Amino acid sequence: MKNWLRAAGVLGAVALCAACGGDNEVLTSDAEREKQAVLEVKETIKVSLDELYDAAVDLQAAAPAPDADGWSAGSDAAAVNEMREQWKRARRAYEHVEGAIAVLFPDLDVSTDARYDAFIEVSPDENLFDDTGVTGAHAIERVLWSDSMPASVVAFESALPGYKEAAFPMNETEAGDFKNKLCARFASDTKALRDGFAPLALDASAAYRGVIGSMAEQVEKINKAATGEEESRYAQFTLGDMRANVAAGKETYAAFQAWLIDKEGASVDAEILAGFSRIDDAYKQIEGDALPPVPEGWSSEAPSADLLENTPFGKLFAVVRTEADPEAEGSLVRAMITSADLLGVDPL
Repeated sequence: MKNWLRAAGVLGAVALCAACGGDNEVLTSDAEREKQAVLEVKETIKVSLDELYDAAVDLQAAAPAPDADGWSAGSDAAAVNEMREQWKRARRAYEHVEGAIAVLFPDLDVSTDARYDAFIEVSPDENLFDDTGVTGAHAIERVLWSDSMPASVVAFESALPGYKEAAFPMNETEAGDFKNKLCARFASDTKALRDGFAPLALDASAAYRGVIGSMAEQVEKINKAATGEEESRYAQFTLGDMRANVAAGKETYAAFQAWLIDKEGASVDAEILAGFSRIDDAYKQIEGDALPPVPEGWSSEAPSADLLENTPFGKLFAVVRTEADPEAEGSLVRAMITSADLLGVDPL
């Protein structure tokens, strides 16, 4: 349909007046630039979805064969370490595509990425290891790191209605369910994401606005650390999630960057690059994939100047809060929204 309309516009311009051709060329150019940018983003998402599925399959394969006493980090250290590494691999891949997937596949986004509290708010789940109720990456994470949960996480979850204490599989049935049901469901759902995405005609709104939404959610991820509700709370991998989100944001923006500059958006481009640089610098100050410890007396709603300026968590929070604020002058998210408006990318 777009090609037919483009052809009709060109023929009409030739028939009516040569002067009209200039405007039509601009429209054609914009349409082609958008198409190319979206194709580039789609390719990066496809690569990440392939990686996500491969990691899910490898995670399931690494799960020990069921036996009478189940398994644990003590009795099956090598297998648990391998499963943990594959889980992290899957997590990085998912966070690269989260912005688009949440828009395009909301049901699969829930089954693969919802947190424990979101699931049991709907219905309690007595079986930690099967493929119903609590499922997905965080259900697997909750088992794999059940021996090392932070106290704040246990305090938060144990107060929830329907709470069931996390544990390793303790018998053959539980170990079989973990491998052949919970992990198999994760592999099946990630395959559905991969296969479902391949034929889709991705649009600029999902491709570009989706990742802007993911960047805006960075502050939510750090906010929840204070109450034990953070995303990858059991593995202490939330900063790893956030780094992957930022990497995806940079990759997506790169696909649209030249088009933005040609649309007289050079100053906005400079603001976006500066915003990414500030976040990168803040993240580089912290080693590992865990958020810094939340300081005593911390309040996300009204943090003290002392804690913001003199603690690693406070310093990180200050940068993320500013860059994720769509109303803050010069912030990354505000600049990215401005760029989307300049390009004519429709809101979600």
